[in-house]
Amino acid sequence: MTGLGFSIDKKINVQIITLRFYLRSAKIHHGMSLFDKLNKAKMDKLKANLEEGLAFLEENKKRPEVTALQSGLQYEVIKMGEGPKPGVMNTVTCHYHGMLIDGRVFDSSVQRGQPASFPLNRVISGWTEALQLMPIGSKWKLYLPPNLAYGEQQAGPLIGPNSTLIFEVELLGF
Repeated sequence: MTGLGFSIDKKINVQIITLRFYLRSAKIHHGMSLFDKLNKAKMDKLKANLEEGLAFLEENKKRPEVTALQSGLQYEVIKMGEGPKPGVMNTVTCHYHGMLIDGRVFDSSVQRGQPASFPLNRVISGWTEALQLMPIGSKWKLYLPPNLAYGEQQAGPLIGPNSTLIFEVELLGF
């Protein structure tokens, strides 16, 4: 009888090990399935944001007050200043509103009541390009495609991957 008990225990142990293996496999499969769903959702969002932004920019550049550059940067002069223009190595001081193409504000130095200062070579490339064109005292509206903003990266809670961004920027000094 002892031999029979050992044989049954051994079979039970094998079944338990097999069951654990299948459970782990199922969890891994479920995890991979969930990962695939999340990845697909992210890719769908990337594509949707890009298509929506490009359609917006295509229509926007048809407006006579908008200047479109070869880089993809678009801007509209609200007020042209008369001061000097900053270089890439300058630290600029400005007021700005950052918006999504649906008009939601994601950042605003104006709302904070404090102008922002930063080295021009340490910001998104659309800002670096545009602000070097602006004389002090200018106020422009910038329209940035994703490649001149944050690209495929999520940037905070409102700026999704591949987002086209709008900034109203007033260059106060450098």
